[in-house]
Amino acid sequence: MDFAGVFMRTDTLKAVANPRASRRAFFGVAALVFVASAVLAVIGCMSMSSMGELPMPGGWSLSMTWAPMCGQKWPRVAATFVGMWIVMMVAMMLPSLAPVLWRYHEAIGKTGVMRARWMTALAGVGYFFVWAVLGVIVFVLGVALMSLALQMPSLARAVPVAAGCVVLLAGIAQFSAWKSRYLACSRMLTATRSANEAWKQGTRLGVHCILCCAGLTSVLLVNGMMDLRAMAFVTLAITAERLAPFPDRIAQAIGVIVVIRGLWMLLQAS
Repeated sequence: MDFAGVFMRTDTLKAVANPRASRRAFFGVAALVFVASAVLAVIGCMSMSSMGELPMPGGWSLSMTWAPMCGQKWPRVAATFVGMWIVMMVAMMLPSLAPVLWRYHEAIGKTGVMRARWMTALAGVGYFFVWAVLGVIVFVLGVALMSLALQMPSLARAVPVAAGCVVLLAGIAQFSAWKSRYLACSRMLTATRSANEAWKQGTRLGVHCILCCAGLTSVLLVNGMMDLRAMAFVTLAITAERLAPFPDRIAQAIGVIVVIRGLWMLLQAS
């Protein structure tokens, strides 16, 4: 007798017979992960904010997040930053990612409950792996910008204007066909049969989300990665444009807010 086949069929029948319980369990776990990551993100932001800031030419302040404290070495600084980045991305992206993962879980449910759960988790890990890679890139670029700003006062004085331009362009991008295309790509995962395909689906979705959220991510970085208000705004914006019935309209409404913010920053910098 094929005991493995019998077990898998029984496992599948249980899931089909009680889909509500499976759904509650899935979103219950997602909620716990979200709460844990949000709490850690808030604690991390408060801790890093307490490091202080360095006044710079041009009327802005440089966060010590990008610099090693007394006795610290660069690998530890980088690991701390990337770890904090991952926690923040889980807290910010999970509200919009969870429904996508659930639909993927339902699509592959016939493979067996445990296998579907494992492959769904693998797709989620692949998704956040891509965001972790972006965190490394952001850290390297941030450190490079910090070094140049400390060595070149003229560059430091131009930072407020550059920041306003970045936010303004991010708002304008919300109205583009490019944004609309990647917004549609960020709402789905294709059913797969193997772990390798699940990982690829997760990483592909991560790339699409990064491209879709490039503008809003820039807004977060420019306004201060450790600013809880900026983090809350970007989280709500991303979640709204992913889950709303009319995503393009929501994205454009968010674009109006971001454009106004960018113009205000340019006005202050002038």
